[in-house]
Amino acid sequence: MELLPIFLNIRNRKCVIVGGGAVAYRKAVLLNRAHANLYIVAPSLCEQLEELCTASNATVIREAFSSAQLDAAALVIAATDDSVTNLAVSTAAGSRNIPANVVDQPRLCSFIMPAIVDRSPVLVAISSSGTAPVLARKLKEMIEVVMPGDVDKLANLLASYRQLLKDKIRDQDQRLKFWEDLLESEIPELIYTDNEAVARELIDRRIQEHLRFAPSTGGKGEVYLVGAGPGDPDLLTLRALRLMYKADVVLYDHLVSAEIMQKLRPDADGIYIGKEQANPGVGQEGINAMLVRLAQEGKKVLRLKGGDPFIFGRGGEELETLAQFGIPFQVVPGVTAASGCAAYAGIPLTHRDHAQSVRFLTGHLKEGELKLQWDLLVAEQQTLVFYMGLTGLTTICEQLIAHGMVADTPIAVIQQGTTKSQKVITAQLSTMPALAKKEAIRAPTIIIIGTVVALRGKLSWLNN
Repeated sequence: MELLPIFLNIRNRKCVIVGGGAVAYRKAVLLNRAHANLYIVAPSLCEQLEELCTASNATVIREAFSSAQLDAAALVIAATDDSVTNLAVSTAAGSRNIPANVVDQPRLCSFIMPAIVDRSPVLVAISSSGTAPVLARKLKEMIEVVMPGDVDKLANLLASYRQLLKDKIRDQDQRLKFWEDLLESEIPELIYTDNEAVARELIDRRIQEHLRFAPSTGGKGEVYLVGAGPGDPDLLTLRALRLMYKADVVLYDHLVSAEIMQKLRPDADGIYIGKEQANPGVGQEGINAMLVRLAQEGKKVLRLKGGDPFIFGRGGEELETLAQFGIPFQVVPGVTAASGCAAYAGIPLTHRDHAQSVRFLTGHLKEGELKLQWDLLVAEQQTLVFYMGLTGLTTICEQLIAHGMVADTPIAVIQQGTTKSQKVITAQLSTMPALAKKEAIRAPTIIIIGTVVALRGKLSWLNN
């Protein structure tokens, strides 16, 4: 993080803007909305800035900049096209420890003016640390579309209950859970549709029910079984992101990418339970026991799995244990590695002229063997997708050929699919084991076998 994001209270404080043109006017509008005492320093002012200064009772100093004009200032903005003046403002502010912004000159700034989504009292500030201001504005547009227009009404409603809840619900964890449950209820939607009276009735009822029935301590937690997809954080579902940010503790393995881990709540406790080839990590029974124990301690526990939790993710086993102990849980499906990696590699899993069915298979060797119904796998017009098959790649290719699949059947091995480190190699069944060894392919991988692999060359645009 290059800059520390903060929200500065400048109400009724002296804020100086050096410059009198259109840019200075835009900055003055922003500071005026924050209730600053405006001081405008410029020999002349544009018409809009003149009108704003009159309306806001701003102080106008119609002369060239001098350092004395910054005395007692809370901040200063230089908005001129004179590089000498801009440098003088930055230097004078620095010597007085006054926050300074010089428009379009990041190296002279001690703070950056962000792009702002204003739903006061809710504010969202977006900054590129001065490197790409247009990008920051585009991100602002995206957030403007997603954020409800009446979120300010919701914030004010919650603020009106804040002290009451502090008095009524003394336990901080219980109070936090109350707020979280409230925000996931129908109440926000009631506010957005102008039904504040009904919303207040429901909140009052929830408070009374909580005081009547809430346990005096901790209570039982909850487990979120979330599919993180194959690696690209853009493939996470909105519900997955919401639960990821709620979790107190996260159990994850090596299939969850670093980019996805960055989406977690910063103060959440992470527990690595990685199971890799030749490194069993925490056994499944140990994981099940850990989920139960943490939930019984009152924690919100996120079990974050690569791909989808119910496709070779052993999610069903974990849910059986949770149900046995009466632990509440939620399940969020994820983009499975087969569909995600195939799409990013430009390989359609089905195609009218090539495959009308897909089989998902585990290629994990057990005691050096891979026991599958090979005769059924060599049928035409189908695609085979092997998970965890890198170690058994030679066995897979040999067994398919031995049971009747032609040796020149196309095959693709996708390493770290959908991530920036994605690597795709294609060959024939007979030649893939040697090529994978030559290319030093490493897990995690997905193996796709079938004539659909031959379409990758035609769909190479998908790889951009």
